Amino acid sequence: MQAVAARRLPRSLATRNAITGASRVVSASFGSTRSMQSSAQLAQTDRDTITRLLYSIGTKREVERYLRIFSASSHPGQPAKFAVIKIGGAVLDQLDDLALSLSFLYRVGLYPVVLHGAGPQLNEILEAEGVTPDYIDGIRITDAKTLQIARRVFAEENLRLVTALEKLGTRARPIVTGVFTADYLDREKYGLVGKITRVDKRPIEAAIASGALPILTSLAWSNEGQLLNVNADVAAGELAKELEPLKIVYLNDKGGLFHGVTGQKLDVINMDEEYDSLMKESWVKYGTKLKLREIKELLDHLPRTSSVAIISADSLQKELFTDSGAGTLIRRGYKLFKHSSVEAIGPDRLRQVIHDRDPEVISGNQSVAGVLNDLKETPYTIYGDEPFDVVAIVSHPEGEVPIMTKLLPSRNGILNNVVDNVFKAIKKDHRKLFWTARADDENRAWHFERADGSFTRAGKSLFWYGIQDVKEVEAVIKSFEENKRLERSYLPVGPSPPPHRASAAPMAARGYHTMARRPSLASGTQAGIHTGSSRGYATAAPASEPKRVALIGARGFTGQALVSLLNTHPSLNLTHVSSRELAGSQLQGYTKAPVTYSSLSPEDVKKMEENGEVDAWVMALPNGVCKPFVDALDSVQGKSVV
Repeated sequence: MQAVAARRLPRSLATRNAITGASRVVSASFGSTRSMQSSAQLAQTDRDTITRLLYSIGTKREVERYLRIFSASSHPGQPAKFAVIKIGGAVLDQLDDLALSLSFLYRVGLYPVVLHGAGPQLNEILEAEGVTPDYIDGIRITDAKTLQIARRVFAEENLRLVTALEKLGTRARPIVTGVFTADYLDREKYGLVGKITRVDKRPIEAAIASGALPILTSLAWSNEGQLLNVNADVAAGELAKELEPLKIVYLNDKGGLFHGVTGQKLDVINMDEEYDSLMKESWVKYGTKLKLREIKELLDHLPRTSSVAIISADSLQKELFTDSGAGTLIRRGYKLFKHSSVEAIGPDRLRQVIHDRDPEVISGNQSVAGVLNDLKETPYTIYGDEPFDVVAIVSHPEGEVPIMTKLLPSRNGILNNVVDNVFKAIKKDHRKLFWTARADDENRAWHFERADGSFTRAGKSLFWYGIQDVKEVEAVIKSFEENKRLERSYLPVGPSPPPHRASAAPMAARGYHTMARRPSLASGTQAGIHTGSSRGYATAAPASEPKRVALIGARGFTGQALVSLLNTHPSLNLTHVSSRELAGSQLQGYTKAPVTYSSLSPEDVKKMEENGEVDAWVMALPNGVCKPFVDALDSVQGKSVV
């Protein structure tokens, strides 16, 4: 039976929730099991291990929250509600990253519906056979010879992906045709190109029910039995309209949509607010304009809980399981509102939101009536979106620093990042802001990402942005205390609790301070290092040299998964990989530095530990094989993590 043994990493590592292999010796092998283990036990072991691996790209709360949401989206009656993933033909050339990313999802019990194109591969073969690819309005002109070749290429690429997945132990079912029915789009103009009229989801649901990922192509049959070529993006859209999944993911080699002038990646697009103005931008033209128009039409047909992500294959997990994401998130959203009175938004609606979402009310520390009465003490503004997926209340007395007294998001508000949209609206109005959060807030990492400074004590945190000077922070907090604008338990006043009673927060009982803004690491995680943000936090650990990691048993799925995660980790470098079968060959999928496989024995490991060559050991091995290595390390009592 697989097991996980661990000793904690030194606190000098800047990432609190570092990769499982860096904080523990993982004794796990997806391919080696004992006969007594049932398949159900194996599946749970896989899920637990991969869930821990996901903690390296986001906080534990983030990962577990999204896992709950995605897992709850599907049920036996509708098993295909999680995601539709459309894979561009160019991405199929990144087969190892692609298969690994899809296997991650499979290992945690999620079954995306995968549909792929094969445009570049088809063009290459057509040109080799003397056929020049021809397009009208971006649609491939398809004659009988082109269609014959396309059918062969689609089948070959489908089989390549299925085979790559099954090599990783991920069950996959090829579904080349049988899902889409189509009529001719315009036979005279485009030839054998189809317009989808019906989607049969039964083959998809049957594949998922049998425990396999459905792998589709975009080929369709007409009612007369004629095979027709359908653009893969169009087919993915029609598939999504039928299944209504939470996520529609377009995998491309660029990793998102980019601003045509600045070159910066567009993190979030809210269609209801931004579509019209975006389409008027001079740089939005040709393919970009067509893509945005297609996505707008798609989202208009789907529930508002659905969203589109454009991302690269190797960043799929970060996009799905973290608040910050990694590619471009596109959602319908709603237009935001802000009002200076309860009556303007409707007292009954606000009371219901406070009753259902306010943790202080739910815990019994406050009442709904008390919250509403407190609003009368100072001028305030209520921010939110039309369906009340997020409601925020900011108190702003004349001449004083504003306080966001309430931030009440729904599950949809979190999933679709509406909370970020509301927070941006608040930042436009207020250059400085303080707010609070409890240690048991499952979205606590979100607060740290958006703060310039913080103070945490006894399970309660005070956050702020817009102030870098410590003396100014002290003066503001003193005024809060004097005017009783914040509950005293959130303020850094009075004696701190003893260390053994401090909460398990990123900073326990320590003085507050701010840090100057600094560029964040490109692929950072928590403890003050977050992708996409350029701010310092009071909780940031001191910068340190990347730690050296050795991986023993690097050949199987777990080993490959760890290599992939370490390749993008800012604080961990893979320096040694050991596999008896691959000794002497070059490690694939790791680009930080060349690494060659070796075949380390327990004696080798002991000597390396004595010489201080490694900071953390990761063992992707069965228990019986792992034990001699662990014993060798324990005998030395070195400084590395075991």
